[in-house]
Amino acid sequence: MKSVLTTLFITVSTYFAVAQTGTITITQDEKIDALLTVYKSTLSSSDYYTIQVGFVSSNSKANELKSLVNIDFPNLSSRVDFDSPTYRVKVGRFKTKLEAERQFIDVRKKYPNAMLLAPKKSTK
Repeated sequence: MKSVLTTLFITVSTYFAVAQTGTITITQDEKIDALLTVYKSTLSSSDYYTIQVGFVSSNSKANELKSLVNIDFPNLSSRVDFDSPTYRVKVGRFKTKLEAERQFIDVRKKYPNAMLLAPKKSTK
């Protein structure tokens, strides 16, 4: 009899402990939406992290390297930048450093001289 009452008591108390329900209402300031819009526009206009795969002295060698990079990493955009006196082959446009570092690990396996480049700070 004692064990039946104990079991009944535990069952009833567990039912009431778990059976709690409620409603949550969240009120949000309208300025938060405006702030999110400004934040998104700032992100879209900001510079990106890139990975420099290599640099060479001639345009033809840079284009050859770029075509090899396009074969090895078809999902990344690549380009050749001329920074006197060298041509630099860069891949990717990453908004966050974490995203860039993850891809950098894969690129570095194929191109050991690759470098992760941070966005240039504007002088505005």
